[in-house]
Amino acid sequence: MSTLLVVGGSGFIGREICRLAVRDGHDVRSVSRGGRPAADSPWVDAVSWTSADLFRPNAWRDRLDGVDAVVHAVGTSDEAPDAGVTFERLNGDSAILTALEAERAGVETYVFLSAAVAPPRTRHAYLNAKRRAEAAVADLAFEQVTLRPGPVYGTDRVRGSRAVNAGLRLADSVSPIADRLGESRPLPVETVARAAYRAALDPGESLLDVGDIRDLGR
Repeated sequence: MSTLLVVGGSGFIGREICRLAVRDGHDVRSVSRGGRPAADSPWVDAVSWTSADLFRPNAWRDRLDGVDAVVHAVGTSDEAPDAGVTFERLNGDSAILTALEAERAGVETYVFLSAAVAPPRTRHAYLNAKRRAEAAVADLAFEQVTLRPGPVYGTDRVRGSRAVNAGLRLADSVSPIADRLGESRPLPVETVARAAYRAALDPGESLLDVGDIRDLGR
């Protein structure tokens, strides 16, 4: 049994990672601003939820004690600068800060959910922040795996516009279209979460592209 800390565990992809890890009997912790999600599922009770500001590591640093792997699943595709929600801060700085704390705690594996492309109708600054974080954590003292999925869509739980989500799901379901999209191919949240979870337990390649994520997340 491993101990996993999912940073952003109450979010879109992080929640599915937590569910998978609980299902397999691992010790699962989550740190996020939202804390415990409002979900009535048995697995939720098995996760140790912490509500904290990631940019104040003194409030959550102890959650790294005894952790084998950290998965960073924090991100935003919508900015609200007046509230401190920007691509640079959420998609970039939070990943770098988490990685530095993980290295300091002696964590063996760090998994970063980056991106191959910016989501539909999202500024390219989204991707720039992810790439900056990738470069900053690449040489730290742990096994590091970066996932670069294309746009991620949900099934039971929708992120963003329902119309966009439906369009992504449709594009992925029509093989001739999906195969031509390359790194822009949409992926279901379950596939991305499974790939991130499996990479945390058994890190292999340091960079997983869309095809790698599809294979690992089957």
